[in-house]
Amino acid sequence: MQNNSHTEFILTPISNLLEDIVSANAGIGDGIETYPLCDYIMQAVFLKMTGFQEQKMKCICWELATYDYEYRYDRFTKNSLGECSSYSDKKDVYKDLIKQIKKIDSSFDVMSFFDRDAMLFEITKRIQDIFLNSNLVSWSQFNFVEFVSGSIQINSADFATNRDLFNSSLQEKYQLLYNHRNRCAHNIHSYQQNLPTLKMLVEENHRFDNYFYRFCLLILIDEIVSRLFTKYKIAIGSEI
Repeated sequence: MQNNSHTEFILTPISNLLEDIVSANAGIGDGIETYPLCDYIMQAVFLKMTGFQEQKMKCICWELATYDYEYRYDRFTKNSLGECSSYSDKKDVYKDLIKQIKKIDSSFDVMSFFDRDAMLFEITKRIQDIFLNSNLVSWSQFNFVEFVSGSIQINSADFATNRDLFNSSLQEKYQLLYNHRNRCAHNIHSYQQNLPTLKMLVEENHRFDNYFYRFCLLILIDEIVSRLFTKYKIAIGSEI
């Protein structure tokens, strides 16, 4: 079977959007007069990434429904697909992929499929390589250093298990990301104070108010579902 536009889109890395935003802003410099741009640019690429991922999840479901009519009925007729932005929606797509693979290959084991430590290393390095020496890092130096130093790193035991996409700890971190996505998408900051209170600053979760960490979570989800989708396409005998 020839490659189609859905497959091409599904296998396009979400990190490409970060490369695009760094290239697009390379010419504006990093002087103090450019600092007000930081939140606008980071917020813009963050929203593009969340929207990109939502569409990718929907395309995966559509591809699965193309080959499995029972799944098509369950996912698109009996139940609602949703916007694929919440953790619950993404978890369902993750489980759907595993279920479809196991229908073809009953020996498939998701725990042995992923090299989680290598995946985290690759993602962290990819983000570091994309942003290193860019003006975007000069605007968010503290957050970037905190991210690459590993002080807010993801634990390899916390994702892509037989039971769930994320364990409870990462689910909480994704909920913080999701809340920020909603604030940005619905412009909630327009009627709220934009600066954190002292109480918020001392809370543990404030450390995760970091765009580089948010990018890492989104890329991690992207890597998980993309690799599972590739495995699925191979299992059904389709060309990638």
